[in-house]
Amino acid sequence: MENILLVLNIIFAIVLVILVLVQKSEGGALGIGISQDSFMFSRSAGDFFTKATAIVATLFILCSLSLTIISRENIVSSTSVIDKIEENTGDTPEIPENNN
Repeated sequence: MENILLVLNIIFAIVLVILVLVQKSEGGALGIGISQDSFMFSRSAGDFFTKATAIVATLFILCSLSLTIISRENIVSSTSVIDKIEENTGDTPEIPENNN
């Protein structure tokens, strides 16, 4: 299950990057900015890319969250980080005195 979600997450990421780059850049953004003059219905094409980007972004976030939840089940919590730091404070070496 985890491998399937990982592959889906990579696919969603690639599709999301492509959708963002294909959109028309507004205000000098870094998008490729395909001219809307090349589309028959430029307004509907912009709406399509906007909706598709929102849907793919939502799927990417949900897939990422589910991967995090699934991978969390494999982690065994033994002690906290603060307890480990407190255990190691007694191991610090002493600074030798200067014999001048």
